[in-house]
Amino acid sequence: MARIEDILVPDIGGADDVEVIEILVKPGDKVQEEDPIITLEGDKATMEVPTTMGGVVKEIKVKIGDLVAEGSVILTLEVEGDAKAAKKDTSSGDSTEDEKPKKEESGQQSTAARTSKSPDFKVEEAAPSGDVYASPGVRRLAHDLGVDLRNIGGTGPKSRIIKQDVFAYVKKRLTGEGDGLQVGPARKVDFAKFGKVETVPLTKINKATAVNVHRSWVTIPHVTQFNDADITDMEAFRQKNKKKAADRGYKLTPLVFIMKAVVGALKEVPKFNASLDATGDNLVYKKYFHLGIAVDTPNGLVVPVVKDVDKKDIYELAKELGEISEKARDNKLTPADMAGSCFTISSLGGIGGTAFTPIVNAPDVGILGVSRSKATPVYEGDKLVPRLMLPLSLSYDHRVIDGAAAARFIVDLSARLGDVKGLTK
Repeated sequence: MARIEDILVPDIGGADDVEVIEILVKPGDKVQEEDPIITLEGDKATMEVPTTMGGVVKEIKVKIGDLVAEGSVILTLEVEGDAKAAKKDTSSGDSTEDEKPKKEESGQQSTAARTSKSPDFKVEEAAPSGDVYASPGVRRLAHDLGVDLRNIGGTGPKSRIIKQDVFAYVKKRLTGEGDGLQVGPARKVDFAKFGKVETVPLTKINKATAVNVHRSWVTIPHVTQFNDADITDMEAFRQKNKKKAADRGYKLTPLVFIMKAVVGALKEVPKFNASLDATGDNLVYKKYFHLGIAVDTPNGLVVPVVKDVDKKDIYELAKELGEISEKARDNKLTPADMAGSCFTISSLGGIGGTAFTPIVNAPDVGILGVSRSKATPVYEGDKLVPRLMLPLSLSYDHRVIDGAAAARFIVDLSARLGDVKGLTK
């Protein structure tokens, strides 16, 4: 006997207001369990959402451009089978519908309570949760940007504040409408007057990256410390064992050794494995070691996170790094894949360069830039011998890290990269 089932947006890492950019099925289509049905795009990634069961598509409940969250209905499906068994299988997920009225209730009282005061253009006081109509994701974004949502008019349904409203408000502040950061408006130039041009819209990832790095640059006092690490022995070990990894289907890259060394340095200088809390008055020390790894993709820079690096050996890390990098390049990262970093590594060694100044990936307080290694003559006693040296660039948040701690960190890190036995035990 056939029954009608709702197919819902699954757990997408706590993200709200994720945009539907593609609908992959139409009414009447027959789908199998795990077939992709829609594509969602968040701030830094796109993901295909599969159906949780097979059947015939009856009605599409979303359209391109809609903003959805976990539990939103995507479509209805005509499914063959026992409805009682289906209810038993899905009983653990029926809390979603119970929560929806609560969200609507909190939103309906928000419009009247919103004030019209002018912003003071400093980091603004956060609005009480009942004073505005906005999702938790928008509230988190506003908090990160230091914006009072009561100063923003919502353009979403029922005057709901959406992420685009927050970005537009911040843009006004930064381009001189109000005191802001005293940044004047950008000069308008008609580039076509000087020759042939092509205008290409920025991707959503490009735009999100621009907002994030600009916020970090103007709100975090950056200092960058440089050093060279002797990786001669590490590279010899890698060359000797890379076939072992290749036989298992993945690459043994220098990055996995750097990740292990970074964790050791984080344990030695734990302030680097901390973040300021929302008030800025407390430092939160993390007892886990999750590393963000910057990945260059055709759509822009993304930073997936490798969890529990301290609990994995170099071969496990090599396998996971290959998998997550492939997901990044295929635009299949989920918000959960990019959440929870303690420290970030940005490696440009495969491209070249001698050094650079990476921008801290807030709320991390440190980021390591890695450039291309090169053979360098080094004195051993009274003789010059060639050693393979790796340039390191450590940027850090000077509100949390002082110069002495940064120097200890990068010296400890360099020493660990020179001790291949310590990295592989």
